[in-house]
This record gives sequence, C-alpha cells and structure tokens, in this order.
Amino acid sequence: MKTPRGYEGRRIQQTGGSTFAVSLPKAWVRANNLTRGALVYFLPREDGSLSVYTEEVPKLEKVRRVCLVTNKTPPDHIFRRLVSVYISGAPLVEVRTKERMDPSTREVVRKFVQQVIGPEILEETPTGVVLQDMVSSNPMPLPSVLRRMHLMAREMQSDAMTGFRGQDASIARDVADRDWEIDRLHWFVNKTVVMALKDPRLLPTLSITLPDCLTYDLASKTLERIADHAVRISRVTTMVSDVRLPATQVEQLAKLSEEALVFLDSAVETIFTGDIDKANEVIDGVGKTLISRGPELEQIFAKKGRVAVALAYVLESLERTALYAADLAEIALNHAVNSERPPPPSPEGSRFTEG
Repeated sequence: MKTPRGYEGRRIQQTGGSTFAVSLPKAWVRANNLTRGALVYFLPREDGSLSVYTEEVPKLEKVRRVCLVTNKTPPDHIFRRLVSVYISGAPLVEVRTKERMDPSTREVVRKFVQQVIGPEILEETPTGVVLQDMVSSNPMPLPSVLRRMHLMAREMQSDAMTGFRGQDASIARDVADRDWEIDRLHWFVNKTVVMALKDPRLLPTLSITLPDCLTYDLASKTLERIADHAVRISRVTTMVSDVRLPATQVEQLAKLSEEALVFLDSAVETIFTGDIDKANEVIDGVGKTLISRGPELEQIFAKKGRVAVALAYVLESLERTALYAADLAEIALNHAVNSERPPPPSPEGSRFTEG
C-alpha cells in the first residue's frame, strides 16, 4: 500500500505469542539484491522511527569522488574545491586533469593534504593524484575537537592582544600563522557532521545524536570566526608597529579582551553542561558589557589617522568576539532545551481539558 505522501504502508502481523512481522516492499528488496534468508539491520531513531539497512555499517571504501581541474584553474579555487569534496565525506578522492598535471597544481594538492585531517596521498599518476582519508572510518570525538578549537581560539585571541599591547609584530605573525590549524579542525567537524547526516549508522560510533550534529557544527563555525578576528587584530598590529599608541585606550581594549574571553570560556562550557542559567548569564553579561563601552568609543573616535583606524578595528573585533560568545551561549541554550526530557504526566491528569 502506497500512501499519498509516497510512503510504503504495511500492516503489522503477529506471527507468534510475542513476535510481530512486517513485509518489505518488493521494489526495495530487488533494488538491493536481497533474497530469502538475507539479513537486514534495524536502527531505532530518537524520533520513534525505524531505519532498515542491508549492511550493519556503511561501506565507505566504495565511495570515490573524482575532482576534475585544469592547470589554469586558480590555486585558491582548486583548494576550495578540495575542501568541499573533503567535507562531503568521500574516503577516496581522485584529483585529475585532462592533460599532464603541472607541478604547481600538484603543490596545491600537497598543501591541501598538509592542512586537513585524514587525507594522505595514496597514488600519483601523470594526470592525477589519489587521496585516501585515513580517519573516515574511525573519526575523533566531536566534543574533544570542539574543546581543542576553543583552547586554540582563546590562545590566539589572548596572544593577538599581547602583540597589540606590546606592538610586537612577531607575535602578530605567529597568531596569523596558526589560523590554518583551527580551520582544519572546523573542516573536520563539518565533514563528520555531513557523514553522520548522510548515514545515521555512524552516530553510535561518534557517541552523538542528530541534534548534537547541528549544535557542534554551529559552535565550530562560531569558534572559527573568533579565531578570524584574532588574526584581524594581529594584522592591525603589523600596520601600526611604527607608531605610538595611546596607553589608556590600549589598556581599555585589553580589559575588554579579558572580559570577552571569560564570556567565551563560560559559553563553551555550557554547551557540554547544558546549564541554562549560566548560558543566560553569558548572554545578559555580553549585552551589558558592550553597552558600557560607549565612553571608550567616543575616546577612540576622537583620535585621528592610523591610530584611530587601528583602535576602531581592534575594538570591533573584540566586540565581535564577545557577541560570538553570546551566540555560543544561545547555541548551548537551544541544545539544552531540545535535550530536556519531558516531565512525567501529572497523577491528576492535565489541567487543560476540551471544552
């Protein structure tokens, strides 16, 4: 029986005292080359549904993606294409050109391998490179990856402000050089989430649920943006390393940075604890802190030239870091509410009755 919405309907049959059976759609059985006596697997879902699979685990080794490029394709475009293919979750990727692959194109592929987690060069031919993801079947736990991203983003922000206060261009360059490390973790979270959404059989191996996927993906992107603002501050430092910055305003910005990092620490922790009250404290605290910065804005805008531009850029990045901490707290709040178990029904029944 096929429903108007396209579902295959089957009635449950009781074949024994405690055994229930349901038939499978003939078209699905034939499409998967199943015969009498074949074993199928069931995966209960949190929403009460039941998924049926022909294999207990997905055969990822069968998935192979071909990435066609040309030697004239800009390196950045090739790199972005490879990141997109990586996030799609394909364990085998062949980067191929119609003509002989130029050394410059191969160098982009090698750079990509160095900057992502998992892929290694499996084979090289005159017209292509084959990459194999070495961790696709045994991914790292996402909570651990997020905690690592938090620590990295936090240290980048702290070091960026240290470099700015001391007008130390070497510290600033070091912060910028670390940006790719947090990018690779963010891409890894993206990839893991995409794989889990494509095949829920991976969820038990990751010890997460589908709602967790959305939470971790949003949190990962937010942490990556915080790191981007740390890089922005470091670039400002290199721009004004030869001018004298007003000590009062610099110290005010340093204080705002410290407050933003406190908010960040608390927000990330609420993602894992589900502390709704703490998440609300972070959101409220960020709002009050930014409102109180009005006088500092006036002092900064009173400056002229490169100094004013530098101070304004740093202030904006610090404000964005605080606001991203509030975003993380909202992500934690939404996740905590969605994860709450409904209270047991009242013994007296519901006070809402039909009337």
